[in-house]
Amino acid sequence: MEKITNFTTKETRFLSNFYPYKKDGGMYPHRLTIFYGGLKFGCVENAYQAAKTKDEDIRRKISRMSPYEAKAFWEDKQNQKYLADDWMEKRLAVMQSLVEQKFCNHPDLKQMLLNTGDAELEEGNDWGDTFWGVCNGEGQNHLGKILMKIRLMCQQLA
Repeated sequence: MEKITNFTTKETRFLSNFYPYKKDGGMYPHRLTIFYGGLKFGCVENAYQAAKTKDEDIRRKISRMSPYEAKAFWEDKQNQKYLADDWMEKRLAVMQSLVEQKFCNHPDLKQMLLNTGDAELEEGNDWGDTFWGVCNGEGQNHLGKILMKIRLMCQQLA
């Protein structure tokens, strides 16, 4: 199978942490339930952004935002004071846990992930994220690696 180089098309959007939210404000048909810190989230992105803080009030606030607002919350320098001291050390484990919930607890999405076969999954982007994805041919692609790891786990359990 070919390499999947972005998670922004209609066919690949389900791989995005923002799924089931559309950029235009609409929603894809699947509804997700992701849990973190005793709270319920509608997508991985919100749960991930909430996980960055130990402040319960901030987590609840993020749970009610759109994923775009949740991501933007941390772009405001004034909010950096809420960032957990150990965040950088635990972010990969948190992301893997959240993405596992997304695909292991939602059978339709699990099947969609399995349908990618052995394609290399690359979170290509034009916003400069070279940790989770690849921009201009450079990046660590940690989100793509997590997705491929979870896909392999699902294949082995099938």
